[in-house]
Amino acid sequence: MAFAGLALYSVVNLVLVFVVLFAAMNNGGNPAWTAASAVVLVLVGLGAGAGLLFLRRPWTTGLGLGLMIGWALWSIVSAGFCTGINPGLYG
Repeated sequence: MAFAGLALYSVVNLVLVFVVLFAAMNNGGNPAWTAASAVVLVLVGLGAGAGLLFLRRPWTTGLGLGLMIGWALWSIVSAGFCTGINPGLYG
């Protein structure tokens, strides 16, 4: 289930990145879109992941860990660009 959580987070991340890119192209690169997407990705990755861990069922534990691992993996691999935590995105 951890792999399913990682895949789920990757799909959510990919969709949100495209939404933010298209919004930035239409509105001239407003950093508010980037900040909003960073908050959504943190809530999905870490918030939902921790919430699923607290349910203490085997499948929710794996899925929650997968979501949290997905957020951390995408943050490390993309140097924070895909998850919105890179301060260079807000300038």
